[in-house]
Amino acid sequence: MVQRPDECVQPEASREVEEVRYVGIDIGKWKCRAAIMDPEGVIVDEFAFTNDTQGIENLASRLTPEGRVVMGSTGSVWTNLYNLLDERHVPVVLANPLKTRAIASARIKSDKVDARILTHLLRSSLVAECYVPPRSLRELRALVRHRASLVRVRTTVKNRVHALIDGRGLQCEYSDVFGRRGSEWLRKLELNSLDRLMLDNHLHHIEALNGQIDRVNEEIRGRDSMDDDAQLLLSLTGVDIYSALLIRSEIGSIDRFPDYKRLVSWAGLAWSLHQSGCVEYRGRITK
Repeated sequence: MVQRPDECVQPEASREVEEVRYVGIDIGKWKCRAAIMDPEGVIVDEFAFTNDTQGIENLASRLTPEGRVVMGSTGSVWTNLYNLLDERHVPVVLANPLKTRAIASARIKSDKVDARILTHLLRSSLVAECYVPPRSLRELRALVRHRASLVRVRTTVKNRVHALIDGRGLQCEYSDVFGRRGSEWLRKLELNSLDRLMLDNHLHHIEALNGQIDRVNEEIRGRDSMDDDAQLLLSLTGVDIYSALLIRSEIGSIDRFPDYKRLVSWAGLAWSLHQSGCVEYRGRITK
């Protein structure tokens, strides 16, 4: 029997497409503040959460699949929240705090106000976004920066040793005071008890730092073969593994620079410029 048109089975109503929600987060070391806004610019929810796994789970439970998140890049406290949201494939924008302050400054400043301002900027596509490299590059960047910090500390301790022996009118006959023979000379110096104590502590500190730097170097050497760009940089004269990975991790994706001039300026290799009227002076590089 043929069904009449009015007897045909009607298809199920399609689900409504979930609207986009904009989430602005003001990050603190222990506590964060979030504001959620609908496409019409109305704040639909505001709440505080702790900057730990439990608090971030609470935040994630309130986000919709269409949600977009913006947060400020305050020190290093943003990394944990960013990584966990990134693992959940939540679109996250990291705002540049200096440029954001220039765009939207408020006479009254609080966590609640800052979260709302970030949300409004995200909805209006006015966020001054920071470049965030992939997680693998972030880990590599942290590794080479850690090595750089250890080398700086070692240099500081070595300078203290130089100051101590120079202050006593002593002069080492070896070219490298901290080489094998130079170290033996330092240990055999006849000094008063206080100077001997300080010098021995400095030498022990340098030995410990050398061991830490060696362990970091081993980790760095194990990573150079993992990156084709690093291998390409190693083909340049004067570039070692550390330098190649440092350049690679800091620049990230070179496509984020529209031309080579922007890259040179970002790296601090451009000449400084002082100009007033018809007078123009070019100084040293900006570093």
